[in-house]
Amino acid sequence: MKPITREVYLKWYEDMLFWRKFEDKLAAVYIQQKVRGFLHLYNGQEAVLAGALHAMDLSKDKMITAYRNHVQPIGMGVDPRKVMAELYGKATGTSKGMGGSMHIFSKEHGFYGGHGIVGAQIPVGAGIAFADKYFETGGVTLTYFGDGAARQGSLHEAFNMAMNWKLPVVFICENNGYAMGTSVERTANHTDIWKLGLGYEMPCGPVDGMNPVKVAEAMHEAIERARRGDGPTFLEMKTYRYRGHSMSDAQLYRTKEEVEEYKKIDPITQVLDIIKENGYATDAEIEVIDQRVADLVAECEKFAEESPFPDVQQLYDVVYEEPNYPFLPHKL
Repeated sequence: MKPITREVYLKWYEDMLFWRKFEDKLAAVYIQQKVRGFLHLYNGQEAVLAGALHAMDLSKDKMITAYRNHVQPIGMGVDPRKVMAELYGKATGTSKGMGGSMHIFSKEHGFYGGHGIVGAQIPVGAGIAFADKYFETGGVTLTYFGDGAARQGSLHEAFNMAMNWKLPVVFICENNGYAMGTSVERTANHTDIWKLGLGYEMPCGPVDGMNPVKVAEAMHEAIERARRGDGPTFLEMKTYRYRGHSMSDAQLYRTKEEVEEYKKIDPITQVLDIIKENGYATDAEIEVIDQRVADLVAECEKFAEESPFPDVQQLYDVVYEEPNYPFLPHKL
């Protein structure tokens, strides 16, 4: 695995802090009704993404996930201003304002969504991996889903086919404790979701999803296994979300004390503590990073605020063009 150096820790800190503050801003503008519909935030789960990115080869690896999907494309290289604009429904967004919060997408950067149907991305991720194997690209697909989606039948179909064909895919369950408002303890007679892989003889196991180092190590092993043709791995990332399932969640299923306990192992704080303990950066240097993050969040907000809404013509441009029906001209 690539060594985890001072530069890696500083990048992790800046990236995770930006993702957190980016979504904090989204929460604020959502209350102002500048972002509409559903809004599912990633606060607390940033280490899962930071560690995975360290193990990936972004020139050929891909990622697919559910609707908690704003910061992943940013990590993959998508312009955060365009992500913010997409949430605003603006024409400068990643899908010209038509995908919104739950459907960020970028083929250019290997990010394949953003899926609103629970568990639907699991077989799609296996399908992307099948294409990589068929065309011998050397790429690996990281397929993310939540603990609630682990109860979907499509997971078992995808696991079976992926093992049968030795597809280059890593299945990752981000177990943040609650499927919407239902605890893991209430959805099955077992709580070790990773054990679902045992029925398919798929390498599997739990991972500390609050620690980017542990995530990076597990992801490196899984990705390399897939890349050399040995097939999939199933990892259960034990993580936690500080905010509700979505902005409309009253969070009556848990206590504030529980949330505060998990904040004691916040991934950003863990990384910052290591930076300070090892003298990787002075307080002044950390303040510079903090300000850089704040400035970029403000820039994203300004870009989204000032961008135009899509023109009505766009409604016609994004449907299939039919040569024998020239009455709806396409401009795209």
